[in-house]
Formats: sequence, C-alpha cells, structure tokens
Amino acid sequence: MEPEKTSRTRAEDLLSLLVSDWRPTPRQSLWAIRLGIVLSLLVAIGYSYGITLWDWIKLLVVPAAIAAAGLWFNRQQQERQRADDWRQQERALDIADQRAQDDALQAYLDQMSLMLTNKERPLRRAQPGDDLSVVARARTLTVLTKLEKKRKLDKDRKGSVLQFLYESGLITKDRRILDLSKADLFMADLYWAKLSEANLHGVYLIKANLIQADLVKADLSGAYLIEADLIRADLSEANLSNAWLRHANLSSATGLTDEQITAARTLEGPPCLTAKSTRTGSRTKRAAERMRSNGSQPTSEKPDKAKFVFWAFSEVRSGPPQ
Repeated sequence: MEPEKTSRTRAEDLLSLLVSDWRPTPRQSLWAIRLGIVLSLLVAIGYSYGITLWDWIKLLVVPAAIAAAGLWFNRQQQERQRADDWRQQERALDIADQRAQDDALQAYLDQMSLMLTNKERPLRRAQPGDDLSVVARARTLTVLTKLEKKRKLDKDRKGSVLQFLYESGLITKDRRILDLSKADLFMADLYWAKLSEANLHGVYLIKANLIQADLVKADLSGAYLIEADLIRADLSEANLSNAWLRHANLSSATGLTDEQITAARTLEGPPCLTAKSTRTGSRTKRAAERMRSNGSQPTSEKPDKAKFVFWAFSEVRSGPPQ
C-alpha cells in the first residue's frame, strides 16, 4: 500500500501534468527572488504612505511595458545586424575566392602558353612521359585541385581548362601529349563541348555536365562518368571500355551501340539509364535477351525506347577509388 501523498506532493504532480518542464532553472529562481525582494520593498514603502501593491503595479505597468518593448526591439536589431555582418562576410569570402580562382587559372594559362610557344622546346613536340609532359600534367592537376578546394566548386573554370587543353592539341587521341588520367573534373560544366577524338582515359568526370557534348571517337576508356549528364551527347564510335557509367543519364544519347554498353565496366542502377541508340528495334531486343542471360531484367515494356535498369554485370569488380 502506497503512503498517502502530502498536499505539496499532490501539487507537484498536478504541475507536472499541466507543465512537463515546470521546475525553474537556477537563473530563473534567482530572478524570482530578486523580484520578490523588490515587491516586498515596494509594499513596505507604500504601507507608510497608504499605497497598496495594486497601486504600485498600475503605476509601473506602462514603464515596464515600454522597457520590455525597448529590450525586444534592441535584441531584434542586434540579430539583424549579426545576420547582415554574416552575409557581408560571406560575400567578401566569395569575392576573395573568385579572385583566387581567377589568379590561379590565369597563372596556369600563362605558364602553359609559355610552354606551347617556346621556340627551342615547344610543348607540342613533347613525348608522353618526358619531363616537359610531366610538368604540364603536374600544373594541370594542381590548378584543378585549386579550383576544387575553394568554398564553392567552380564548374565553369574546370570546363575551361579541359577545353583549352583540347583546343591546344594536347589531349587528342592519336597523339596524346598530356596524360589526364585521374584528373579531377568533378561536376565540370562541359555543356555542348567539342571533344571529338579527345583522350579522356581515366578522367574523373563524376556528375559532369556533358549535355549535347561532341564525344565522337573520344577515348573514354576507364573514365569515371558516374552520375554524369550525357543527355543528347554524341557518343558515336566513342571508346567506353571499362568506363564507369553507374547512374549516368544517357537519355537520347546518339551513336550509342550495344557493343559500347557491353564494354562499359558497369551500368548498374537505379535510377534507370535511358539510352537511345541511332539504331533500335531488333538491336534493343538482342540487348534485352543478353541482359536476361546475365541475370539482369529490363524494366521497360517498350523495347523501342531502350529504357532499362542495368544491375551490376558479373564482371564488375570493386568500385572506383575514393
């Protein structure tokens, strides 16, 4: 049998039901004591002059309300000021980052231009693996790293670096002077880029924007195109052997053949990869039959659109390096 509760215990239980966190903090208790002392003093003073506590309250309610409103307004002003200062600081840091990126890119272009126009030993005459080619590769990887480590990823400048190398004839498939394998082009903006016959072997193009890019006969073997956007990209005769295409968007990509898909290292999902080849129909049916024999199941019921979920092929090994 439980002992009978005292009135204080019952009052505490009632308060707990009404307000779960009713117990005051030490700071709140201190202010309550101070307020009690002030009220006691007012009552003691008013007693001598016939002033009751209610008279004091009516006398002080307006000044107290004005003071409270002033404190609230002052606090709001301080919060707004802190928010404005934070935004100004963010803008200043963004401007500083943009200047640093501009300086890094300009210095890189100046250095590469000097190497290309050197009369005694121009970069275009370098052989893959010699000291001149190694220096150019080191400078390229360095500037791409600088663009990556800033507060905001610079997609446009990364794309500009790759376009500069291509237009300078340093990364053509027939005569590759500069080795770009493992170059970090994460989220690079290569929209409508002209990269026909470019050597992009082993390049990190994860989440890159390659919409409508010209990749005809480009070497993308071993490239990391995970989650890359290849909508309406021209992949005619492109080398996709061992390319990582997991979750890549191949909607309406032209020139894509079954042989290229088979040579790719992985096309696993979800999401599904929508690949529209220049030749469909019976080719699509054969692809579906081959996938079923490998243990994969196409998800689309319309073979003319070649819309499948490509689960991991049996030859897929470990994932890309971190």
